Amino acid sequence: MLRNVSYNNPQINREILKTVGESYSWIERIKFGGTGSPKLPLLEASSKIAELLNRDNNLNYCSVEICWNGVIIRFRSLLETYGLIIPFHQLSIFKAGNKSYSIFLGEHKIKVEAESQKVHKFFSRLLDLRAKQSGTRVEDL
Repeated sequence: MLRNVSYNNPQINREILKTVGESYSWIERIKFGGTGSPKLPLLEASSKIAELLNRDNNLNYCSVEICWNGVIIRFRSLLETYGLIIPFHQLSIFKAGNKSYSIFLGEHKIKVEAESQKVHKFFSRLLDLRAKQSGTRVEDL
């Protein structure tokens, strides 16, 4: 679900809360080692997201926040902040070589650059958390 999260809109806040749950508390963030990614350069995006990003001539970056039941990928275009809200059960992440990750939700796709070890560590933690949240699947039995 792609939403404009620039303003404090109670309806959008309820949708986000229902989809990915609350953010981690301050203490839980410290125990977890942080719930936010470093600043990630965007390499590629699906048509709807690319249309938003192409409104200005700035370099495009995003950040990923881990919530209880999913992730929120935030990026800016002009003076607006957009969020791609993805519950864990719909989250698909693919590693493309050693330099990038592709994140999918239905028709939405974001490909980010992963140059530093910090980024690889973050995505590793994210994938581990996603695996714990999803539980045992029928195919695994």
